[in-house]
Amino acid sequence: MSNFDWLDLDAKLLRLLVTVVDTGSITGAAQRLGVTQSAVSHLLDKLRGITGDVLFAKSGRGIVATARADALAERARALLGDLERFAYSENFDPSQWRTTFTIAANDFQRDALLPSLMQRLRKLAPGVQLRVIPSDVPTPEMLRQEHCQLIISPRPPDGADMVQKRLFADRYRVFYDPTVRSAPTSKKDYLASAHITVVYAPNRPLDLDAHLLRQGLERRFAVQVPGFAGLPSFMQGTALLATVPGLLQHHLMRGLAHAKVPVPCPEMPMYMIWHLRHQQDPTHQWLRQQLEAVARPLAA
Repeated sequence: MSNFDWLDLDAKLLRLLVTVVDTGSITGAAQRLGVTQSAVSHLLDKLRGITGDVLFAKSGRGIVATARADALAERARALLGDLERFAYSENFDPSQWRTTFTIAANDFQRDALLPSLMQRLRKLAPGVQLRVIPSDVPTPEMLRQEHCQLIISPRPPDGADMVQKRLFADRYRVFYDPTVRSAPTSKKDYLASAHITVVYAPNRPLDLDAHLLRQGLERRFAVQVPGFAGLPSFMQGTALLATVPGLLQHHLMRGLAHAKVPVPCPEMPMYMIWHLRHQQDPTHQWLRQQLEAVARPLAA
């Protein structure tokens, strides 16, 4: 039997539960929340008393959530979202906003958009912490269960409760190390070369790879990596080709040469995706507007 009244629950305890579940560490939770480890431990004891459950168990150097803690954290995320919308339902002032906003994005869209978004937030909403998690192949549950509040992806997940808006579209380019080889200028040269590509877990290739295969264009892959960030280290000093979004020339693929792909390629669209519950939320609307603003030059 719990020795605490459930009315002792408040938003800070709910946020603590979510943060400890997400970080899997008292130290990590303390750093993210800006409090001491002893404060986190004290509040966890209070939370255990309210719920009547141990919530976490030691695992190596960290802690692991029990099934009950995971279930409670999902409910806590929804409650925290409701409380935030309640607080900012009218007269929303970004400069007074205090929250952690989580965006799911893979390395391409992360590096293309989110540093600029962070700079805008530091000026307009300095109380907002931006948390970025990998989207891999995004699922509706990421938004339904509040693992994130926004997804940036070329692959919007299906669902009647999913809302999406196109941010920009990029053209594919073929990248190569100019100290080793020249650009492929023909389909024959392109298909005869060794290639490197990105395959997301569990085994999802880029849409481009599936498109080319449907056209009967079968490339020879020497390497597959789980994200765009893994490409340059394999390509430098080799004759490998990578066919990836052209905007990567400005960050991850800087230092490599690039050219037009000598076979027909579709555009790569990029969308922001959110849950229908946030459609009229003034805080969410404002942040979406900021993301659109930083994406606008890429759409030109």
